[in-house]
Amino acid sequence: MKFDVESFCQHPHNRAYTYFGAHLCDEGVTFRVYAPNAARVSVAGSFNGWNYYEKWMNRISDSGIYELFIPQLREWDMYKFGVFKEDGSYVEKADPYSFYNELSPGFASKVVDIYRYQFNDQHWMQHRDLNFNRPMNIYEVHLGSWIHEENMTYESLAYKLVEYLEFMNYTHVELMPVTEHPFLGSWGYQVTGFFAVTSRYGSLDQFKKFVDVMHQHGYGVILDVVPVHFVKDTHGLCCFDGTDQYEMHEESEWGTHYFDYSKVENQTFFISSVSYWIEMCHIDGLRMDAISNLIYYQGNRDRGENGPGIHFLKTMNHILKKEYPTVMLIAEDSSDYGNVTKSETEGGLGFHYKWDLGWMNDTLEYYVLDPIYKKDNHKLINYSMYYFYSERFLMPLSHDEVVHGKKTIVDKMWGDYDQKFALAKNIYLYMMTHPGKKLNFMGNELGHFREWDEEKPLDWFLLDYPRHLSFRRYIQDLNHIYSHYDALWENDYGFNGFKWIEVDNHDQSIYSYYRVGSKSTIIVVLNMTPVSYERYDVGVPEPGTYIELINSERDIYEGCNMTNYVAIDSSDDPLHQQPHRIQTRLAPFAAVMFIKDTYK
Repeated sequence: MKFDVESFCQHPHNRAYTYFGAHLCDEGVTFRVYAPNAARVSVAGSFNGWNYYEKWMNRISDSGIYELFIPQLREWDMYKFGVFKEDGSYVEKADPYSFYNELSPGFASKVVDIYRYQFNDQHWMQHRDLNFNRPMNIYEVHLGSWIHEENMTYESLAYKLVEYLEFMNYTHVELMPVTEHPFLGSWGYQVTGFFAVTSRYGSLDQFKKFVDVMHQHGYGVILDVVPVHFVKDTHGLCCFDGTDQYEMHEESEWGTHYFDYSKVENQTFFISSVSYWIEMCHIDGLRMDAISNLIYYQGNRDRGENGPGIHFLKTMNHILKKEYPTVMLIAEDSSDYGNVTKSETEGGLGFHYKWDLGWMNDTLEYYVLDPIYKKDNHKLINYSMYYFYSERFLMPLSHDEVVHGKKTIVDKMWGDYDQKFALAKNIYLYMMTHPGKKLNFMGNELGHFREWDEEKPLDWFLLDYPRHLSFRRYIQDLNHIYSHYDALWENDYGFNGFKWIEVDNHDQSIYSYYRVGSKSTIIVVLNMTPVSYERYDVGVPEPGTYIELINSERDIYEGCNMTNYVAIDSSDDPLHQQPHRIQTRLAPFAAVMFIKDTYK
């Protein structure tokens, strides 16, 4: 596709990567870079002894695009740009559109063939969709610390991860950023190479193989991307042409630079970067980090609605949805800005999903409480359904909740060792039966007590201990039930998919509700205190015989085994505004699902 140079600074493009960067052909490599305020730009590399006074680029447009063809260059040749000022001084810069880079502390860009790999995922690509009415249970992964092994690559990780996703009954994997970044401790969220897969785990083709393997085994791949800011390292985007070409003047809260999206060419840069991952790597979804910083610039609501951030988000999502209608756009947004998941034509930002951080914060706050205080904080659980239908929410228990002294999910829970696990099982059943798609961070399923560390693998040895092994089995079984029963995902965003049964039982701190699909109805009961009940009546919408689908306190999950081990026939006595009721046994901190036995 021919790139329209003349309109580069006039309206956003989504395929600028096909023009800028280093493009390989049989005869050599064509380099192009945008540096509007540079006096001169050169290319230097391993091919000329890093001489910045030899390979001068030609300024081919008034807007500031430079170009140079160098014959006989080959794949993996390293290069940098020398960006000169009027006084003759220069700064060595990595290519902003580079497709592969040296690993830090090196920063040279590398020539790579982005078109060579041939995917074998045609069936997946033809049938993928946005999953609104399908199960979506995401396993969030930091590739470098999921496991550690010698010669670990994207390709080797793919086969191990596929096996684990299948074993655990997940539907998607979400990768914390794999764009190139200099500091491992940033977890990939402080980026230098927006078009470059990090070389920590192998080559571009190996990353494509990773995605291909996932697709061939039926798993979607979501990628974390960072639209808000970039690192200040001098070889990166910072002061690229000697001026604030890419950045705003103010520093971000992370000590990085905000993108200046008032410039069309910067909009093109980021939109093209995510388009690159979609087109060239077959990514199925983009989780966009820290969107609230674009909605309310540095917390300033006055610069929200008419600011460049809002305009950029609407523009980007409009382009992406038009070009890639089956790719999910997911906002990690901590603000209360409305209509994030409504279309741009309806005045929204145009995302498909939004992380429900309000649900996450309220839920965790509730589960850490001493049970004697829960009756005074009952709304922390029932409040989420008051606002749930205002957006298309996704329910996360992510990496952010298991770092920086926050403790892990199990360790957050109130009580002693046994009670922590009982409540952790409770919270996960609640999460999996609450409307909205799901996301769980790696290690949560192991019952981790050590906070996540990007430099250490997960504590897989925990599975040698029965409590942790049974906890993982519980998560595995929950995931299976979630995927198997349409009541838990088919009507996530329809008003008829969820109904409260008992919502205001403050004194006993018990909640019950039911989920409805076209083929199944599931009753959920949550006991939030250490009190047990040999008989606890629950209203149900339909007559019949009910069986216990899963109980967090079964002995196979290291529970007390106070369960409903026989089928329960409903009676016609109304209860909780329901026409029928069932008599249940309810263990301390038990979370239970019941389903009508259709085979009776």
